[in-house]
Amino acid sequence: MQRREFAATAIASTALAASQVRGANERVRLALVGCGGRGRYVAGFASQHPHAVFTATADVYLPNAQAAATQLGAGVALQDFRRLLDRNDVDAVFVATPDHWHAQIAVLAAQAGKDVYVEKPLAFSIAEGRQIVDAMQRTGRLIAAGTQHRSAPHFAEAADLLQSGYLGEVKYVRIWNYVNWHPNFFPIVPDAAVPDGLDWDMYLGPAPQVPFNRARFLATFRNFRDYAGGTITDFGTHRFDSLHQIMGLTGINAAPRTVSAAGGRLALEGAGDNPDLMQATFEYKDFVLSYEGINFNGHGGGFRTPQWRYYNAMGDRDMPNGMIFYGTKATMVAERVGFEIHPEPGSRQNPAPRTSAKSVVGADATRQHALHFVDAVRRVTPANSTAIHAHAATNIGHLGNIALRTGEKLHWDAAAERFTNSAHANALLHREARPAWKLG
Repeated sequence: MQRREFAATAIASTALAASQVRGANERVRLALVGCGGRGRYVAGFASQHPHAVFTATADVYLPNAQAAATQLGAGVALQDFRRLLDRNDVDAVFVATPDHWHAQIAVLAAQAGKDVYVEKPLAFSIAEGRQIVDAMQRTGRLIAAGTQHRSAPHFAEAADLLQSGYLGEVKYVRIWNYVNWHPNFFPIVPDAAVPDGLDWDMYLGPAPQVPFNRARFLATFRNFRDYAGGTITDFGTHRFDSLHQIMGLTGINAAPRTVSAAGGRLALEGAGDNPDLMQATFEYKDFVLSYEGINFNGHGGGFRTPQWRYYNAMGDRDMPNGMIFYGTKATMVAERVGFEIHPEPGSRQNPAPRTSAKSVVGADATRQHALHFVDAVRRVTPANSTAIHAHAATNIGHLGNIALRTGEKLHWDAAAERFTNSAHANALLHREARPAWKLG
């Protein structure tokens, strides 16, 4: 085991032990930072836990913080999350802000003695993701991730089957995320006055200073490189994490050795500057991964079961998101709705199928994942998705974006978290935050 992998494994258990601040039968006092739709959705599930209570919310857009406080029964709604971290009636914090805020809030929360649940992707950059993992190690707090596939039983079953050899040797994996926003689903709008109740400078936080623009705010922030990495870090992160889980990859093995990418902003005319086409190839130690992120076509592609309702599907033939594991004995298609195994049909020399077909129905596990976090904070169960897992998964999207921006085939040293063949690429591992929000 590599030194960094050993340290990461050790801290995953010690952080959980240290995170116990109240008795297992007492209530965990929770807070929500980032009170948009996703934050309220996940926090709503956590609030159903019989040993949990929300005491505070915070959002730079105060009406959202107030709406969340009403929904969750929290007594305090704040605009500055730092005031929330100062409170003694908060044990753990859910972070559901735009990506560019994840590292600052997670690190400061851990330093304030709070356990943390961070929505995916873990961080805005590879360097910030490392800062989150280091904060978990340094403070002994639990920092968990909103990669809810880890709480879905059908993904665990898929992992058991693949690792048992049911598919034979798996040397090629394909992951894709498709959605049709053509031509300008997010139209360009002019800069405008800051709405009442919004602290725009606080919203920008570590990101560059720009005038208020509605397209950069709330649900459409992911279109802008200033705040997020686009489709590959948004939808892709879930499936990269599942790739690592299903293939049984941890430590430096949960990282590719090389990455190359093609695409760009080719078809969309609306607001934003993140790519609408991303095709990236990642060479791992024992297999090749191909990723596709498309924003001008919603079909996707895979072995589709007609009666299953796939995530974000609009018709009866599209499969907009998915993973396919190509083995020498069988092919496995996995998604949130379940997984299927299609045996290889054999060959002229050996026409018999090489294994048996299998179909397992599953479902989205966001509710189970939120409840699991509460139990992990209570120390009644180990955390199943820490910052360590999420950092490895999020990095895949960041590596793809960096390869696209440089136009180079990049060689990655996972232990050092540096490229070995490109100074240009290494310069993109980190973005300098505005002075008030530097993390050291």
